[in-house]
Amino acid sequence: MNASVPNENAELALSPEEQARQKAWLEDGHQLFAKSVTFMLSVVSMDSLPNPDLPEVCFAGRSNVGKSTLINALTNQNKLAKASNTPGRTRELNYFNVSDRLRLVDLPGFGYARASKTDIEKWTKLTRKFLRGRAPLRRVFLLIDSRHGFKDSDIEVMSMLDETAVIYQIVLTKIDKIKPPAVAKLMKNVKKRIAKRPAAYPNVIATSSEKKTGIEELRAEIAALALPL
Repeated sequence: MNASVPNENAELALSPEEQARQKAWLEDGHQLFAKSVTFMLSVVSMDSLPNPDLPEVCFAGRSNVGKSTLINALTNQNKLAKASNTPGRTRELNYFNVSDRLRLVDLPGFGYARASKTDIEKWTKLTRKFLRGRAPLRRVFLLIDSRHGFKDSDIEVMSMLDETAVIYQIVLTKIDKIKPPAVAKLMKNVKKRIAKRPAAYPNVIATSSEKKTGIEELRAEIAALALPL
């Protein structure tokens, strides 16, 4: 639903029917995250992945892009995911149970990290294997820091997902750190760059974990991929 882009839809006049659908869509997201989201396990090898009996979504992005902080904002739990200013803090695939209807996975960041070369290569290899071959994975939410835009590592991951036909959706983070005109310009640029990519989901979500911007919309997008109530 196009309502997932608050910046874009603020200027649109919705019909009563569209307003009703948007309200129901957002309510589904609210209901999914109304119960406590719980940490399940940390995975360091593909052999340790949980049974593929629930749909999964994952958060991917460069180190320090704000994955863990965004998960905490989504779940209304300040310390559920371990957030840090140190790049490379997340070094495993961290699984969270969302109302027994879906699993959310926090992936290790790619790109620069304050860790040994061996460790970086190990978790990068694990992440790529997961993204290429995890059957219950319904969508990759690829986080992009709004202050920096796309980097080469982002493009590389997008190309890999295009090749393997894994659907991914761009989520801009930290939009409170730039001015509104810059957000609008970035949104336009991102949509243009993903328009012809075969596995890219067309709707872009602009978020701020600090200001809670876009959080309801992201919850609704995730709820649409969960098992029904």
